[in-house]
Amino acid sequence: MTVDASDSSTTALARRQAHWRAVRRLTAGLLLVWAGVTFGVAFQARALSFNFFGWPFSFWVGAQGAVLVYLLLVGLYAWAARRLDEAHDLDELD
Repeated sequence: MTVDASDSSTTALARRQAHWRAVRRLTAGLLLVWAGVTFGVAFQARALSFNFFGWPFSFWVGAQGAVLVYLLLVGLYAWAARRLDEAHDLDELD
């Protein structure tokens, strides 16, 4: 059985389009989490009025908690993007 060149290019194009849709969904979801942490936590932090290691808890949430969430988002994106690349046969070979 022979494979037509146009069929393989069509499937490659479809695979890339599906991959791009999945990456956009992933990015949009992580951006929503980022926006929630950046704006939601900052606005609600004033209500958290108790001391945590001698400082107001709202300070710790703003100064440390958000940064930790951002680092987790970067790690999650890298992990999920790699899995998407592998699932769509678009992973890079070193």
